[in-house]
Amino acid sequence: MDTACESSRVIPANSYQRVRWKNGTGWTREIARSPSHGDWSWRLSIAEIEEDASFSQFEDVDRELVLLSGNGLQLCFDDGDIHDLLPPHDRIRFAGERRVTGRLIDGPTQDFNLMWRRDRVDARLWHRPVVGPMVIFVDPGAVWAAFLMAGQARFADGSLLSGLESGDTALLSGGSARQRFVLDGGGEVLVIQLTAAEV
Repeated sequence: MDTACESSRVIPANSYQRVRWKNGTGWTREIARSPSHGDWSWRLSIAEIEEDASFSQFEDVDRELVLLSGNGLQLCFDDGDIHDLLPPHDRIRFAGERRVTGRLIDGPTQDFNLMWRRDRVDARLWHRPVVGPMVIFVDPGAVWAAFLMAGQARFADGSLLSGLESGDTALLSGGSARQRFVLDGGGEVLVIQLTAAEV
């Protein structure tokens, strides 16, 4: 996994780039991708779903969706599988090649969208409360992300200059040596670990 261009930083929610879905049927706010240009290995975004729509397909990509807000989203796969993402924060992991249509249960939703190329990256995602200090160790070559779903937090060890408000994301890079980050505050967070895929 190419992490040479990654550096630890906080990305404010108001700096996310709003772009069309690949198939043009919806909008997403892109948080980060690596590499930042061209063919990415992983990507974090927030899908804005305002009407029923077919999802874009991504070959050789796995993805995980987490309901952030709204009254729910029903995923209808072409193979007949149906999965409901219900409040407060249901989630689903599935292959990007699968054909799927998102149907709103009752009004618009926003959904956290983690995507990664399975031949390059292994990804894990946790939903955790923030109740006091949370220690994150980032190994060399790895990247972690912390998306603050609600509340306020800061890096108590001074490793990053700015704190986190609801909707902000911190990218944490291991660089050439293992790094220790201490996230302190109150609220809820999605924590994502991105490492090189095992060959």
